[in-house]
Amino acid sequence: MRYAIIGTGAIGGYYGAKLANGGVEVHFLLHSDYEYVLKNGLQVNSCDGSFHIECPNAYRRTEDMPQCDVVIVALKTTNNHLLPSLLPPLLKPDTIVLLIQNGIGVEASVEMMFPNIQLAAGLAFICSAKTEPGVVNHQCYGNINIGNYSCRDAARYAAMLDDMRNAGIGVANVEYRQARWKKAVWNMPFNGMTVALDTQTDRLLSNPATLNLIREQMMEVIGAANALGVNGLDESFADKMIRNTQVMVPYSPSMKLDHDFHRPMEIEFLYTRPIAEARAVGFAMPRLEMLEAILKFKNFI
Repeated sequence: MRYAIIGTGAIGGYYGAKLANGGVEVHFLLHSDYEYVLKNGLQVNSCDGSFHIECPNAYRRTEDMPQCDVVIVALKTTNNHLLPSLLPPLLKPDTIVLLIQNGIGVEASVEMMFPNIQLAAGLAFICSAKTEPGVVNHQCYGNINIGNYSCRDAARYAAMLDDMRNAGIGVANVEYRQARWKKAVWNMPFNGMTVALDTQTDRLLSNPATLNLIREQMMEVIGAANALGVNGLDESFADKMIRNTQVMVPYSPSMKLDHDFHRPMEIEFLYTRPIAEARAVGFAMPRLEMLEAILKFKNFI
């Protein structure tokens, strides 16, 4: 199958390069580092073994790219307003669009732009960063859970999972809503708290006061998910997420990097939407509502 990567950053660059390194045909949309990647290729410095894509299929515009069987969107959700112009040149009637993006409500929002599109959610569990042209630094983890949101073509969906597995990506097919809220259990506390306190994940968990606050925030997310009818989430999952983060390398999540580099933060889908969904069924998230307010303030200073 033929793949397109929209958003060749820390996440799209990593998974796209893994697919290309595994022999899959991949086409990369690039922005600021297009010229660099065209000359020098795409480098992945990885804890699992580094590799280089010598001559990637690199483009400035989707109008110059071929139609694809799978389009992986790894843009920040703050750039989703660009999708109505970016996606159409890549789409066939049976194309699957895999959204590797953070937050709750992302697929519903994209479906409003493209009512008949086949959508899947990609929930990446990875520590990865791209802070220089053409280089992805993969620090740890790397598995991805994929949930079917509106894919009708079961064979193509299965082939996508197989391509990823064959390329050495740990992938699991999971229930969509549970997967989105499971990722929120980690994302909502750690993304916002690293910004609010100007720190990294390890320091948040090494201090008893912030460790307790992180766990309380996680329990708010789990409570919201349960109130919305999402099964399979309880306090043991919060404890697992904390243990997994404690053994990670010190990490600045994507929102922290966005703030540090003076880019807009993904507050809408990471905080505003899930808080509103919970409130609609009578469940309050006071700690995360306060964190949302702090982030909205910081987004404009």
